[in-house]
Amino acid sequence: MKIALLGFGTVGSGVVEVIAENQESINKRAGSPIEIKYILDKRDFEGQPINKLIVKDFNSIIEDEEVEIIAEAMGGIEPAYSFAKAALARGKSFVTSNKELVAKHGAELLELARQNKTNFLFEASVGGGIPIIRPLNQSLTADEIYEITGILNGTTNFILSKMKNEGRTFEEVLKEAQELGYAERNPEADVEGYDACRKIAILASLAFGEHVNFEDIPTTGITKITEEDMEYAAQMGCSIKLLATCQKQEGGIFARVAPSLISLEHPLAMVNDVFNGIFVKGNVIGEVMFYGKGAGKLPTASAVVADIVDAAKHKGTNIISFWNKEKLELKDKGQVKVSYFIRVQKDREDINKCIEAIFGKVTEVKALANEYAFITDVQTEATFSEKMNALGDIKVKSKLYFIK
Repeated sequence: MKIALLGFGTVGSGVVEVIAENQESINKRAGSPIEIKYILDKRDFEGQPINKLIVKDFNSIIEDEEVEIIAEAMGGIEPAYSFAKAALARGKSFVTSNKELVAKHGAELLELARQNKTNFLFEASVGGGIPIIRPLNQSLTADEIYEITGILNGTTNFILSKMKNEGRTFEEVLKEAQELGYAERNPEADVEGYDACRKIAILASLAFGEHVNFEDIPTTGITKITEEDMEYAAQMGCSIKLLATCQKQEGGIFARVAPSLISLEHPLAMVNDVFNGIFVKGNVIGEVMFYGKGAGKLPTASAVVADIVDAAKHKGTNIISFWNKEKLELKDKGQVKVSYFIRVQKDREDINKCIEAIFGKVTEVKALANEYAFITDVQTEATFSEKMNALGDIKVKSKLYFIK
């Protein structure tokens, strides 16, 4: 079974390493020997064994009928999207770790794979080495999934864990994450929640069978989380996590990405450092938790190779079909029911009466000096926004979703 690899960066080199390390067992599971025939990369690797496999032109790969599986590890929409379409149209399976590609064009590429009796596989696009795509597509198909909530970005989880455990600022820990290679020089995709947003869009599309547009998902990052927020969380027996969620709620489906306060009793509260956790609720199986390293060279490469093996085993048979191109209209954000933890500046003696006059019954939280803190009752986001506007000149220091 001849394969081609697009890109020899972190993940691509990991794929080569995993295949070399576990060649015998991989061949056995695939049912035939797996051999890398080409590696597409602009660079030369003089003196390295892989240099003889390097090609510069994708056409040399797509025109070679011996190549039956193409694995993409370049990232970005283009040229990955064009390469994927060309490969699937030729009946070659296409494997990718590219969450941007899958989130934007997954439904279309799956349809193209179905038409050509081949496969578009993307286990590594969500959760790195954590198996979640296959369980949603195979193991949990007897269930009606009504919630997926996850910590889907290792960089932000590392930052929040360090802030909690060491009492440091966001800026300090971000700098350390960059020095350790967990965060990019431009960390916007991670810290603003965009990475997690694309991943929950993929999971929601698989869980509910229709295309969820990631651009429709309200997304808030972690840049405004402070040391004081962490103090409140500890005092309340909670943890602050960047949670990506999609849920069925009163006849509709909503999705969001936002920093949230969750009880330490919740399974996701125990997911720390660069680890990811994905919490799934179904009407039959109940609650299921997936946990592991959500990124990194070898965990991600392992998931890519698992897809290569799957494609080899199912040559001529399409194995993912439950995601059609019809767009899923998400529930209007204003109609979603929420509860918030809020901190305000205590600039008047009767602040509690002012808050209760606006919000009605609230749960007061022991506050830091010169602050008043409380948790709202569950209400729609639209109602909550109206009440926040009614605060007038009362200064809001922070607000976080509160999840029991």
